[in-house]
Amino acid sequence: MGIHVTGQNYYRNSTPETRRTEHVSGAKKAGCAQELSEAEEMEIFKKEFYAELERIPKNGTIVNLAINISDEAFENMKADPKYREQILSVFRRDLTSSFAPTKASLLITVGATAEDYRGDSWSGANNDSEFYARSRDSFYKKTDVKDDRHREALEEYLEKWAQAKKQQQEILDEKMEKAEQETNRLAKARMRERQMEKYFSATMEKGTADENFMARLL
Repeated sequence: MGIHVTGQNYYRNSTPETRRTEHVSGAKKAGCAQELSEAEEMEIFKKEFYAELERIPKNGTIVNLAINISDEAFENMKADPKYREQILSVFRRDLTSSFAPTKASLLITVGATAEDYRGDSWSGANNDSEFYARSRDSFYKKTDVKDDRHREALEEYLEKWAQAKKQQQEILDEKMEKAEQETNRLAKARMRERQMEKYFSATMEKGTADENFMARLL
């Protein structure tokens, strides 16, 4: 587990449902007002925030980076520009920090307030599984190309190995089923033989044959 950063609480403001925005297009006159939905405004805000993250230089010891940001955190940053800048300031501090002499995978999580901000890091090639599991749906993610190729090759190998193992198990199950069926067939055959032997012994003693009994055996 890596860094853990705790800051001050920041206030939150409610966001308006819609905002009057000046929008110019070829099909409309310049200066006409168009309403953007809250979801559209948030999508624009997220794209702008992503662009800000792209402009932050990353320390060379951070080989893999992912950032998870909650919906409430986005709402608070959108409503309060000061809070947004404070979060970006913490990003600039952490993303330019060095993990020397090792290299690390860094996962940053941003919750509703600054107190919910935390960073986790993993060092070493064999310690990245949790990073990839927890960063699968991250808002922002940058990974080492060579590590990605290695991971993809490993995942492909494991998938093929799992498929081969499944096929082997299916073949084994089929053989066991056939063996069980053959065992049952032989057991029934031996039972019929014993019944036939008992019948013929009884017939020899009585000197008569029971046709109905013979029909059941056959």
